[in-house]
Amino acid sequence: MSVRGSGASGEPAIAGTPPAASRTVFAAAHVVADPFADTTPEDPAAIDWDATLAFRHHLWSHGLGVAEAMDTAQRGMGLDWSSAAELIRRSAAESAATGGRIACGVGTDQLTAPEVRLVDVRAAYEEQLSLVEGAGAQAIVMASRHLAATATGPEAYVEIYGHLLRQAAAPVILHWLGPMFDPALHGYWGSPDLDLATETLLQIIAEHPAKVDGVKVSLLDADREVRLRRRLPEGVRCYTGDDFHYPELIAGDAHGFSDALLGIFDPLAPLAAEAVRLLGDGDTAGFRKILDPTVALARHLFQTPTHYYKTGVVLLAWLAGHQSHFTMVGGLQSARSLPHLKRAYELADGLDLFPDPELAAARMRRLASVYGGAE
Repeated sequence: MSVRGSGASGEPAIAGTPPAASRTVFAAAHVVADPFADTTPEDPAAIDWDATLAFRHHLWSHGLGVAEAMDTAQRGMGLDWSSAAELIRRSAAESAATGGRIACGVGTDQLTAPEVRLVDVRAAYEEQLSLVEGAGAQAIVMASRHLAATATGPEAYVEIYGHLLRQAAAPVILHWLGPMFDPALHGYWGSPDLDLATETLLQIIAEHPAKVDGVKVSLLDADREVRLRRRLPEGVRCYTGDDFHYPELIAGDAHGFSDALLGIFDPLAPLAAEAVRLLGDGDTAGFRKILDPTVALARHLFQTPTHYYKTGVVLLAWLAGHQSHFTMVGGLQSARSLPHLKRAYELADGLDLFPDPELAAARMRRLASVYGGAE
């Protein structure tokens, strides 16, 4: 797999050996804001396209797939639908040109009316599914705030998802994003009882097994994920979205394993790729030796309120040299405190994540001085 150009950190233009095929691994990628745009948090996102696409090449260069226009890209938290649609088109075109794998989020965030009906939710999903598949990307059917607010029970989910899956041209990834990532998704699948919600999800999959590649589970509950993956039909993957327990979930047990679609693999790409290669070679101990020490960083970045984890992810991209600034769409760089950001730097530095440690240290000192701390 070849990659045109090189990332901002100066990585080679030719991709490294892809992770062994024992696991399918996606990194959910962040977007790079345009720091010089004259904009406000209420305006459409202003994106630095060159830096944003260069970061996708960085992920592909390590053999990882890119999960595009997901919550890591600030979907629904600064990234509006118009910008997300352009992001999908551009990233899918780069993927087609380079051979990098890509899957893109399908949602309902173009809906802006105060009152939304189920028919509106269905039409919004259809529009975005058509765009993603038309761009040549695999679809990830994201959890919808509008569906959560409109549905009166599990029947609405069965109807909407069934309609969408019948239309899908290729198997999709379903996405169960817990309320810790988005409080508006409380009670998704028609019930706040997670056992009942699981039954509805499994019913949808059982009725359309040929149209479901897998389900991404982002509940930060390893035991529940394991129970769910053991009940999935043959051939339907469980993609872990658990940024707290990913090493043991990907390693698996005697009954199976999880594949991965993770926001934490945005900053951890080099380590994640090497770990999965070792796992593919049968070296589970080597896999765990690389990934287990990264969990402390992941738990720090994803601490409550979890949906602000994007701030730490972008901080690390800046410190690692993948972008020239620490500015985020929607002004979200202000969402975490200086002590939180300093601890993220310390944990990442302890993992040798920075290609140029002196650059990272200098940038962290600069950030502290901007916040009003000592030089």
